[in-house]
Amino acid sequence: MRLEGWHLIIIIVLALVLFAAPKLPGMARSLGQSMRIFKSEVREMKKDGAPEAKDGADPVEGTVVNHPRSATTDNRPADGNDVPPPNRA
Repeated sequence: MRLEGWHLIIIIVLALVLFAAPKLPGMARSLGQSMRIFKSEVREMKKDGAPEAKDGADPVEGTVVNHPRSATTDNRPADGNDVPPPNRA
């Protein structure tokens, strides 16, 4: 008599039922929680990759228009920041 693949599967299942019966509910619960976490993470990854704008507008490059110091370059501060300082009134 030769053992085939399905014989080994039956032996493994019987060993699990006989020796690990008290732990099976906890293992099944843990497997279910793991599957739920995995599914939610996959959903989040899919949602992160999807564009948020549903109106069909493509993103555009931001540029500063009519900036007060854009006409003259010699008024820029030494740090290279062209954002005007906040009004302190």
